[in-house]
Amino acid sequence: MARAPQRAWQRMLSGRRLDLLDPSPLDVELSDIAHGLARVARWNGQTNGDYAFSVAQHSVLVMHLALAGKPEMDGSGRLYALLHDAPEYVMGDIISPLKAAMGGQYKDLEDRLLSAIHVRFSLAAKAPTATTKLIKKADKEAAYFEAVNLAGFEPAEARKIFGEPSLASFDLPDFDQLIRPWPIHVAHEQFVAVFTSILGPIK
Repeated sequence: MARAPQRAWQRMLSGRRLDLLDPSPLDVELSDIAHGLARVARWNGQTNGDYAFSVAQHSVLVMHLALAGKPEMDGSGRLYALLHDAPEYVMGDIISPLKAAMGGQYKDLEDRLLSAIHVRFSLAAKAPTATTKLIKKADKEAAYFEAVNLAGFEPAEARKIFGEPSLASFDLPDFDQLIRPWPIHVAHEQFVAVFTSILGPIK
């Protein structure tokens, strides 16, 4: 007898069943993304503070850094920045050296999920090249600030790994609030609030 195919979907709290191997935009919900990202810790949880520094908070920080780098960035660009790590709501956060060791299969799965997420929120499946470069730069800057302020890195070591940020932390409005780890419910609420400020309430 033929074996039944292995289950590849995950039941989300919204009630959706998200196929992780062949994700449909119809099964992507903002509430699930915010819920998951607010509970996923950056740096494998190896950060200072009473709370983990969540991927949801990191995503908000990256969006602000991208906007600081390009103040005229439109709503689509800001939304691409906010959602740049959105697949981690079901895949978890894996540090870059381990991602590289895991190879292409992980990246393919991540890309399929990110494309489905983009389409769900009326974006092109793939961000424009210029936008992707801007987000990657902001992502590295966020990693530098997180490394120095939260993860125990010396500035020289962080600069060697992540590069020199293009702006000082004091030049980013509300930096102290953006870098101080938020409780889970705050991370969830802030992620949704920033999303809503960009796109408006979704149906």
